[in-house]
Amino acid sequence: MSVPSITETRQYLTFHLGGEMFGMDVCHIREILEFTSVARVPGTPDFMKGVINLRGSVVPVLDMRLKFGLEETDKTVDTCIIVVEVSFEEEKTIIGALVDSVEEVFELEPDLIDPAPRVGSHLKTEFIKGMGKREDSFIIILDAEKMLSSEELSVVTVSKPEISSEARAVNE
Repeated sequence: MSVPSITETRQYLTFHLGGEMFGMDVCHIREILEFTSVARVPGTPDFMKGVINLRGSVVPVLDMRLKFGLEETDKTVDTCIIVVEVSFEEEKTIIGALVDSVEEVFELEPDLIDPAPRVGSHLKTEFIKGMGKREDSFIIILDAEKMLSSEELSVVTVSKPEISSEARAVNE
């Protein structure tokens, strides 16, 4: 049984979080960055690690392990930031997703993606688009547009000013 909203073969970027493999449609992926220092922003949720300077723009970085109720990400040589573009209030918003490691990009046929499992009414799984099947394993396909609730998105995008030329010079 396939997911009704997935009707064509798509490419997915796969990455690891806490021993599980996740995937995200490449149409939402802007780029992949090596882990860099993140400036902590006071008063933000625990899963928001802080912000980075991405070519003069302030980009919030989320620890996806914390977001999904896992332990905080350990920084290793494989740790990286996936820069994701999502829509929020009819505008494109850029968010960095801190993950354990990135695997690969591959195509997945729609008939190899099952709907997200129902695991009870108290658990939120709306950010799971489906469960991809690849060889003998599953890939949890995330819906980039639903990874964060509108309330969470408003918190991480409240102050999205451009970095001043003075601050840019210091960071470069």
